[in-house]
Amino acid sequence: MKITPANALCGRLVLPGDKSISHRAAMLASIANGSSRITNFLTAEDCLSTLGCMQQLGAKATRTGTTVEIAGVGKYGLTPSSTPLDCGNSGTTARLITGLLAGQRFETTLIGDDSLSKRPMDRVMRPLKPFGAEIQATDGKLPVTISGTPLKAANVTLDVASAQVKSCLLLAGLYAEGRTTVVEPVQTRDHTERMLEWLGADISIEVRHNARHITVDGNSELTARDISVPADISSAAFLLVAAACLEGSHLVLPSVGLNPTRKGVLDILKRCGVQVGIDNEREVSGEPVGDLIIEGGIGRQELSLLAGPIIPNIIDEIPILAVFGTQLPNGIEIRDAHELRVKETDRIRAVVEDLRRMEIKVDEFDDGFRVYPGQPKGASIETFGDHRIAMAFAVAGLFADGETTIEGHEACEISFPSFFDALKSVVT
Repeated sequence: MKITPANALCGRLVLPGDKSISHRAAMLASIANGSSRITNFLTAEDCLSTLGCMQQLGAKATRTGTTVEIAGVGKYGLTPSSTPLDCGNSGTTARLITGLLAGQRFETTLIGDDSLSKRPMDRVMRPLKPFGAEIQATDGKLPVTISGTPLKAANVTLDVASAQVKSCLLLAGLYAEGRTTVVEPVQTRDHTERMLEWLGADISIEVRHNARHITVDGNSELTARDISVPADISSAAFLLVAAACLEGSHLVLPSVGLNPTRKGVLDILKRCGVQVGIDNEREVSGEPVGDLIIEGGIGRQELSLLAGPIIPNIIDEIPILAVFGTQLPNGIEIRDAHELRVKETDRIRAVVEDLRRMEIKVDEFDDGFRVYPGQPKGASIETFGDHRIAMAFAVAGLFADGETTIEGHEACEISFPSFFDALKSVVT
């Protein structure tokens, strides 16, 4: 895919559904009592992996475009699959479904593609042990075999800031005898808690000693409800940064999810002098939503270091924020982002390598990097099979000196299948 420099981004663009919420909607609607209608479901490869796994487990789902109708089978209505569940490239699928299956009454094996098979599963296997879960794996990676067994409630404090781990434990808690509490010292995205509440689970959240205590009752039953998935703010981030870096841009992105645990990217853009407005704020299916309006141009930069508690809030946006840093007067430094080393690829290494291909000065650290300001030079970009790397450097190509080639651009199918068409539709 070849990218040539652009003048501006102008127009109104409807973005695909939120990836995190689509995963959770497919899983939780499948174990609810009754039928749910999910609209604006993200029909990208990762979310289709989750939907396919739930169908293999006996959920009845039909999809028409971005609308999915699921006839829930209830908490204990899932049935064993005759073949392993293929999670594809989706870490969310593998980790969340492990918690869901730990308390079933049958055995399941999870597999994934080469990339997912290198990513750590022990981060969910370890905290599931206090529940009495029986899970086998080799070197803490896929394939994983889950021998469903009656679970007992547990109190677990997370040792890594991960919404996937938290969600896995809460799903296991639905099947545990008693009340399970997950303690989260650093808050991560809370889509699972919101959707459990939306579907009627007995769940409560209390903040004590600067930590969130999330408690779910194992007697909870989920009641089917329609779910409207907002546009994905992580997908919006690529368009927002592209517009911000091109003077004269005026872009409207309707119905974007504005979950407080996800909208850190908006605060960062504003603190770097970008004009970002929000219109028509409302709540849809338990999630805050609004229309984003962005004007091109970067003003006064108030921050250059991103570290600490904000990192889980922006973990998926870090590749595009690195590209944004090339256009900031003081560049940008990102630390405390060790989690990037175990994403679809080592995103720290991928960002550093591709910025250097574009002749941008960058320092690499164990937990992040420092990006210096400069105009990217057109280059051949390696995506390392990572959708967020592909999209971030496509944006860099819009204000690079010369033509940029994205090798492996098809990686976008993971989260934003229409990305290049969407970009083309608003480029002037």
